[in-house]
Amino acid sequence: MAVSLSLTPQLRAQLQAWLMEDLGRGDLTAPALQGRHARAHWICKADGLFCGGVLLAPLLHQLDPQAQVRLLVAEGQPVRAGERLLELEGEAAALVAVERTSLNLAMRLSGIATATAVLVDQLAGSGVQLADTRKTTPGLRVLEKYAVRCGGGLNHRLGLDDAAMLKENHLAWAGGVTQALKAVRAEMPWPARLIVEAETAAQAKEAVAAGADGVLLDEFSPEALAALVPGLRQLAAGRPGAALLVLEASGVQPDQLRAYAATGIDLISTSAPITRSSWLDLSMRFEA
Repeated sequence: MAVSLSLTPQLRAQLQAWLMEDLGRGDLTAPALQGRHARAHWICKADGLFCGGVLLAPLLHQLDPQAQVRLLVAEGQPVRAGERLLELEGEAAALVAVERTSLNLAMRLSGIATATAVLVDQLAGSGVQLADTRKTTPGLRVLEKYAVRCGGGLNHRLGLDDAAMLKENHLAWAGGVTQALKAVRAEMPWPARLIVEAETAAQAKEAVAAGADGVLLDEFSPEALAALVPGLRQLAAGRPGAALLVLEASGVQPDQLRAYAATGIDLISTSAPITRSSWLDLSMRFEA
């Protein structure tokens, strides 16, 4: 399935800021290239998934509105070392000036997409989806979560206003699961979901009984989940909207995904593709 990225005004402003971070008062090498027209291409120097090529044109057009970019590989598609990814043509000074910023972004995002795909492949055929978390680099959340989708993953909430998730601090300070859930439910807009992070079986059962839309089961072993999940489904069966209950596992080890998927949960959330991935090595090659 194709994944698209919306170039919102906010994202365009961020791209401009990142480009200006590198340009500063201006590229001091630009006089050597004044009036020169050039062509270049990107290649991949390692196997992986390509992501972030769509950012090159909006970056380059800030410096040369007439420049051309031709994508040879779609976002989220596998690539091999040595493969040509895209071609670009325009003012030589602009191509040089945009090189580092555009490659840095694409290498970071391609690394995340590649790492996500490895984990998603482990869940193939299980019916369980892999989701990201809010552990993202400040300023890069939209793009890093886009890269997760390019790798076949699912986006969890983008921010605190997407859904309400009651975590251990909420439960401790609000007086418990039921009290916290009732207080939030009374104020939240109707389309939003309410999720409770449970660290014990008792908390999970109380959350379901109190009407949570989802329960995030944190740091349970696969064996503990296999024993707990059927009871949570049964507990939810008699309440309205029971079919919408989502059971999510978090705090899992990436090498145990198949074991967790066999427990009857719906979703596994992990920060690993964003927090543990390496950049995919890409390079720009200039043509004579």
